[in-house]
Amino acid sequence: MLELFAHPLSSYCWKVLIPLYENDTPFTYRMLDPEHPENGAEFARLWPIGKFPLLVDDGCPVMESSVIIEYLQRHHPGPVRFLPADDAALEVRMLDRIFDNHVMHPMQQVVADALRPPERRDPVGVEQAKAALRRSYAMLDGWLAGREWAAPGGFSLADCAAAPALFYADWVDPIPEALANLKAYRARLLARPSVARAVDEARPYRPYFPLGAPDRD
Repeated sequence: MLELFAHPLSSYCWKVLIPLYENDTPFTYRMLDPEHPENGAEFARLWPIGKFPLLVDDGCPVMESSVIIEYLQRHHPGPVRFLPADDAALEVRMLDRIFDNHVMHPMQQVVADALRPPERRDPVGVEQAKAALRRSYAMLDGWLAGREWAAPGGFSLADCAAAPALFYADWVDPIPEALANLKAYRARLLARPSVARAVDEARPYRPYFPLGAPDRD
């Protein structure tokens, strides 16, 4: 049985939960929170770096969300394939990196700043992160013109990365109304059942979002 060490509010945990839900892959959810200290202790033993999620397959730990998704496709495949078998996989991996590095990362910089004591906050750094988000928004809006999903061939690893990244990024710095392609893509992602399930599971934890969860989504 697969085990996933994760928390429902975590964007990178969503990224792995989405493919698990897409293929109805059986797994045990090892919640990482103060109410389950045994999970935290086992997680720390298996992965001292402490970045979740962590997948464990028959005692073998698999780290890093993108690698976990590729591992699932290779060892626990289902009807939905997240990486093509040919060179089209390069575009999917590229988009995965763009969503992680140029949407998720600046979004998390703003969130991390809000968690600091007021005297240690960095308004210049926050504005730089938001500016980086806006550049990514503009690029992605053009990229998505005429596309249903991020890459040709259907729902993929790239969309698994996009869903949590755009969900929270739009909370941190709303996507402008003029970027209709990107806004419509985010809406399609949130309407997909696997993503909607991840969103719903995280609802009870929204009060922990340090910037205040907006009354939407």
